[in-house]
Amino acid sequence: MKKILLLNGPNLNLLGTRQPEIYGHTTLADVERDAVALGTELGVEVVCKQSNYEGQLVDWIQEARGQMAGIVINPAAYTHTSVAILDALNMFEGPVIEIHISDIHTREAFRQHSYVSYRADASVIGQGVDGYGIALRDIVGRL
Repeated sequence: MKKILLLNGPNLNLLGTRQPEIYGHTTLADVERDAVALGTELGVEVVCKQSNYEGQLVDWIQEARGQMAGIVINPAAYTHTSVAILDALNMFEGPVIEIHISDIHTREAFRQHSYVSYRADASVIGQGVDGYGIALRDIVGRL
């Protein structure tokens, strides 16, 4: 069974309680549970990981090479700052789907630029937590 790595970046561990007016009330545990269940329906295994640390995310992306068929990533604040995550994603052979719960293009100016978009095969932006399901369906369709 093919594996998809679902990566979530900093502060997403507080999803559901952090700025619910922007991010909603669904928790990261809810997102991960639903992603795993949808993966099963789609015939893939979804491996979920979250870190507040850039280097940990880079390590997981590097480890995914040759192990995972694709990556769905919500890099959170690292979207706008991390060339290191971009470089790691550029070394990954499979499809990469970028996801953002909020619409980064309508937020503060500094949030409107994404380094990850330079590598992503597609981006799902502003669809709330439903975007995770959209991204998973997209990536499976690319495999």
